[in-house]
Amino acid sequence: KFELAKHGTLVLDEISEMSLPLQAKLLRVLQEREVDRVGGSRSVPMHARVVAISNVDLKKAVSENKFREDLFYRLNVMRLELPSLKNRRGDIPLLISHILKRLCATRDTSVEKISNDAMEVLLNHDYPGNVRELENIIEHALIVCQDKIIERNHLPLSLQGGLSSRRPAQKKPSIDREIEYSE
Repeated sequence: KFELAKHGTLVLDEISEMSLPLQAKLLRVLQEREVDRVGGSRSVPMHARVVAISNVDLKKAVSENKFREDLFYRLNVMRLELPSLKNRRGDIPLLISHILKRLCATRDTSVEKISNDAMEVLLNHDYPGNVRELENIIEHALIVCQDKIIERNHLPLSLQGGLSSRRPAQKKPSIDREIEYSE
């Protein structure tokens, strides 16, 4: 994958799940800036930028001997922390719009809107699965929806029961109109 990335960016998702022996090999690649092909006879220079993603506190994983300290410091050149979706409720309508547009294009579906009632439910959900969960919910709604508007009853049953799966928000984004998107 390093070789395929060439001079681009290689994203290593869930880096915390990597085994310790594999972490050692990754550290060597990052330090030496070269990779050894399986069965190859020479090293190949590596020019890719590496972005490592984790939903685990890697510093804590280092203290628990679950993540190599030297690899942590090699990767921790620029650290970005994104709050979970439940702490970024204002992003939910924009994400839904983006997800809808993408999924409708790949599924040849013509859903155009999400009703205010359905949006209210989506804004009040905690999203322990973060953006991936939101995407799954929208995909579910697209499968169930036979109309142009996603309604509350198109959402998974676990969400239909009530508006509040969390404590009341301090500041809730305005949803005074239905979300529309155009291609």
